[in-house]
Amino acid sequence: MNSIALAVSRGDISSEEGEGTLADIESDLKAGHLHMADLLWRKGLELAADLSRQHTPKLGTRTLDVLHVASALMLGCKSFVTYDERQAALAKVVRLRLIQP
Repeated sequence: MNSIALAVSRGDISSEEGEGTLADIESDLKAGHLHMADLLWRKGLELAADLSRQHTPKLGTRTLDVLHVASALMLGCKSFVTYDERQAALAKVVRLRLIQP
């Protein structure tokens, strides 16, 4: 949710697009097209630390960027959606299929 709000704040998408996207997510959750998943946080944080050591010096990724990518990997995701260039670079280097809206 925050990434959408941040995209609105940066002017990457309009307020209306942001509101529409959030409504679509809520609708998809209710319809069962998306679901909330639990994460083993200790392992996720360890993976994030490994990713940070390996890639942040070159990519300049921020903490939450690394945590989001690590979470996607822990959950077995194949695709990754982001509006952030550094997060996208990390997702790409760890071989997640990047979807940029």
